[in-house]
Order: sequence, then structure tokens, then C-alpha cells
Amino acid sequence: MMNKPTLLILAAGMGSRYGGDKQIDGFGPNKETILEYSVFDAIRSGFGKVVFIVRKEILEEAKALFVPKFGSHIKLDFVVQALDTRVPAEYRDPERKKPYGTAHALLCAKDAVREPFAVINADDFYGEDAFRILARFLTKEVRADLHCMVGYAIKNVLSENGTVSRGVCESSAEGYLKGMVERTSIARTAEGIFHQEGDERIKILPENPVSMNCWGFHPAVFEQTEKLWFPFLEESRGNLKSEFYIPKVVNSLIQEDMAKVKILEGGRIWFGVTYPEDRAHVMSSLKKLHQEGVYPEKLW
Repeated sequence: MMNKPTLLILAAGMGSRYGGDKQIDGFGPNKETILEYSVFDAIRSGFGKVVFIVRKEILEEAKALFVPKFGSHIKLDFVVQALDTRVPAEYRDPERKKPYGTAHALLCAKDAVREPFAVINADDFYGEDAFRILARFLTKEVRADLHCMVGYAIKNVLSENGTVSRGVCESSAEGYLKGMVERTSIARTAEGIFHQEGDERIKILPENPVSMNCWGFHPAVFEQTEKLWFPFLEESRGNLKSEFYIPKVVNSLIQEDMAKVKILEGGRIWFGVTYPEDRAHVMSSLKKLHQEGVYPEKLW
């Protein structure tokens, strides 16, 4: 497979004028945003293009921010996720305020992506290893019936400042994803790592892989996703808060034997800002990576 893979960045959550938005807040020593590290790592791992998914209201602002920084280093494209994008007229509800989630964002990029591609969040730091192993999979292993995700051990993706939501994965002995369950209240305690919601308390082993929305897909996933999209719209009529998530699509592909999803062991480092108190940890972690030579003094 000769084409270089593409990196699809989910950035539709950015606020207009970027006021106080963690996705464009500067955390690096030179005020670098977290997504700048993802783009830097993608470039040196062999990706050939970056596609940003944004809302229409911030499209021009996003171009003004990113093109001067990345435009000379890698091909850039911008795709709008809007309420009516790929939504037939009969399903559009004038009362709805927000788009339909991450799998809807994926479908919005269908016309912009022809090659194998990775999908990440704009505001998560995934580490160089994740992009390197994704690039290898997307150039050598990916097939229409074989996608991947980068697995992160639950012990490495918690916040010391409160509970987190994570897609807890069940894997096969061969290293393939069997399914995932979204756990919305996970925290580390003196007794171990637990999900606790109401009377439900479930222990999660420290090495158990979780999804941090770091995926690798063959472009066949667009057609596979569309087969689930229209039934979702039908089932969600009148529900103004319904969301169509990538894990829902992945679980369906696995359960219906439409595709396998390989869990890659590239998730060695991760951090993000779930709570305001997490900011200091992110800043110190990035500073240390620069000092250790993982990143140059200035990214660009």
C-alpha cells in the first residue's frame, strides 16, 4: 500500500474565538497546544495529510491558526461537521443544537479521505509511539475487514483530581477487541481501580486496555458506518441529545462479524485535561519531554 496514511483530528468541540478552550490552550514551553504534538508526531511517523473536523462557525479561525503552523510541513484539509451534514431532510430537527457525535464526525470526512487513516481527539496527548505503530499498521496490515485501536492500560489514563469516563475493552487471547463498555465514573482508590456508579462497583485490573479514541481505519469503514447511521437516525427521531459514537460502530462491526479490530500496544504515555487541576501535570510532563530531547526546543 503506497499511500501515506491520513490523520483525522476531531476538533468540532472547539469554542468560537477559542476563549478558554482546552483544545487550543497552550500547554507546551512555547505555548504549544496539545494537538500540535499530535501533528508533529504524525509527521515524523510518516503520515501524509491532516484533516481537521471543525464546526462551520470556527472554520476560518481554525484555518488561520493551523495553516501558518503546519501548512508547509504536511498537507492540510478542513471538514465541517454540521447539524445537516449527511443527515437527510426528513431526519433534521430544527430544535437540535449539537451534531451527532464522533461517528457522525467520521462520516463527515468521507469525501476528504481515500486512504487508510487514524482518528484522534484534539485535546489528548497520545505520545510518539502511538503514531509510529498506527502508521505501521495503516501501511502494512490494514484491510477492509481489519481495523485497529491503540490500547492504553487503565492505570496510565486516570486523573488524580476526580473520576474519568473510559471505554473499557475486552480483548481476545490473540489481541483483538471483543467489545467495549463505556464506564463513566472510574477512579483509583487505596483498594485498586474501580468504576462506581450508584450501587454498581466494578474492579478494573491496572493493565486492562481502554480506548482513548485513538483508532486506525481502512476507508471501507465509511460504508460500514453508513449502514448503521440511517437506522440510528430512525431510532433517534425526537431525541435531541442522541449521539452516534465510534465505539458504537466498532462494537457493531465486531458483533456482526463485519470486521476485526486489532489492539495495538502503542499506548505507553497519555495525558489530558479532564479537570482544571490537571493543567499543571500536563505542562510539567511536556516540559520534561522537551528537556529529555523527545521534542525539539521548538516544534515548528
